[in-house]
Amino acid sequence: MADPFVITLGCRLNAYESEVVRRNAVAAGLDDAIIVNTCAVTGEAVRRATQTIRKLRRENPSARIIVTGCAAQTEPERFAALDEVDHVIGNAEKMKPETFIGLATSASERVQVDDIMSVRETAGHLIDGFGSRTRAYVQVQNGCDHRCTFCIIPFGRGPSRSVPAGEIVNQIRRLAAKGCREVVLTGVDITAYGADLPGKPSLGVLVRQILKLVPELERLRLSSIDQVETDEHLMRAIAEEERLMPHLHLSLQSGHDMILKRMKRRHRRADAVSFCNKVRRLRPETVFGADLIAGFPTESDEMFEASMSVVDDCALTYLHVFPFSARKGTPAARMPQLERSVVKERAARLREKGAATLHRFLEQHTGSEVEVLVENGCIGRTRQFAEMRMPPSIAAGAMVRARVSGHDGQRLSGEVMA
Repeated sequence: MADPFVITLGCRLNAYESEVVRRNAVAAGLDDAIIVNTCAVTGEAVRRATQTIRKLRRENPSARIIVTGCAAQTEPERFAALDEVDHVIGNAEKMKPETFIGLATSASERVQVDDIMSVRETAGHLIDGFGSRTRAYVQVQNGCDHRCTFCIIPFGRGPSRSVPAGEIVNQIRRLAAKGCREVVLTGVDITAYGADLPGKPSLGVLVRQILKLVPELERLRLSSIDQVETDEHLMRAIAEEERLMPHLHLSLQSGHDMILKRMKRRHRRADAVSFCNKVRRLRPETVFGADLIAGFPTESDEMFEASMSVVDDCALTYLHVFPFSARKGTPAARMPQLERSVVKERAARLREKGAATLHRFLEQHTGSEVEVLVENGCIGRTRQFAEMRMPPSIAAGAMVRARVSGHDGQRLSGEVMA
């Protein structure tokens, strides 16, 4: 019998949870099963999940196909209606060992999707490795209490809830002891960390605790943050903690105040620019990435140009561009929509802008020396998250100094220094 196989669609948090799902399924003896961990961030993501499931059934006619993740949580009836699907389980259910014990013994309903809004705890699922041998992702938080008008994720993930700091520190210690050199803190809204815990410790407090209590950890990195939620402890950590990497990814979404208001975001353009400038004063080598949505309903040419120009005003390096996709059940889906051709054209222009900013950033590295953490596949990452090609003779997990001689627009190239 074949071990269960998990396919992950979507974010880093989904990928982390897929590893927990895989281990629970193996422990339960769930054989000959394919588990699809879906994403619901855009309508296209849901369509892609459906296509993936149909392809899997054609290629694996005798396997049991189990669908979970955010799309399964928000649209269980859609996946239950597919003949290719044997079981649909929700986001809370997928993290419970007993769910897979039931699936393995056939003592399970076909659809198990409870009310995610009733979930109030996020367990610290201790896994000894996820990601590469050298970088691991650790979940510190799940869910979201905000209601951005374009976003379905709170209904897939439930309310914001945090993993206690002690469990996080214990997991990072275990990872470091097994040779992990970099940890990325991940979640749905990690800057909301701690609001539901006794004493309300912030993300900044957690970061300082990790770095103090796990001195053997060489690199700590943050996943996407909401800059309006950053606290003074996090700003001090950015300024003072050398092991906190100088790379921040912002949940920006737009560069125009009216669109930000219609998105129900809690910041304005000037707040984002001010935040980036403040961080650079505290730590000049910091580089920024950002999420940007192209073609939000009612976005005029002028409003879109404000998103184009905020890339320069914030000096962004890495762009994650989303063409707007209406999600059923969200307020933005009821707003006046733009033509799809306009949305796609604007997304393409933003991506071109992103490619140009990355090119300039990589160009600035030519002739410099960088510290690179080598991963699998002859690729390493600098402290600022730039990829660099590595010779196959350098083992994954090595931390090396390299001199940059050039780049190909996406990755640095050069020589490892003796």
